Amino acid sequence: MASIRHVCRVITTVVLLSVLHEVLEVHAKNFEDVRCKCICPPYRNISGNVYNRNVTQKDCNCLHIVDPMPVPGHDMEAYCLLCECKYEERSSNTIKVTIIIYLGVVGALLLYMLFLLLVDPLIRKKDPYIQPLHNEEDSEEMRPTPEAAAARANTMLERVEGAQQRWKKQVQEQRKTVFDRHKLLS
Repeated sequence: MASIRHVCRVITTVVLLSVLHEVLEVHAKNFEDVRCKCICPPYRNISGNVYNRNVTQKDCNCLHIVDPMPVPGHDMEAYCLLCECKYEERSSNTIKVTIIIYLGVVGALLLYMLFLLLVDPLIRKKDPYIQPLHNEEDSEEMRPTPEAAAARANTMLERVEGAQQRWKKQVQEQRKTVFDRHKLLS
């Protein structure tokens, strides 16, 4: 159990450090939540370009965003008419919270999977009522009594195991009838 705790602590530490790294990296880049983005196509001998700037919505046009202007003064209007400018808003805090929740859920599911992988062998014990399929003669001697079967059918896992046992019993009976018929026919 000490190794399980150690693995859980290591995984938790790695997840927290990665989330902290991402948050610090976002703050280091100093992203803004609003921007004006102008996409200008190629014009004459000038290649196309994308311009971004943090301005208010009323100033979101080619004249305020495109700097330096790649064309001389008399072609400026024609160039700006080709450019498509859009004002964009986003909430970086909402994005951060969503990513942290997503990483938390994925981390929790990974921890749960590790827990099940480590604890499942301890939960499943060798059931004396399980019969090997090849041992058909002893199958009627090892059947549990109805009282024992009712006492075991308390949890969902035990119910599923009971259904598996009934299915295995039906398969054994089908095999017996097929092999008996085969012996009778030959």
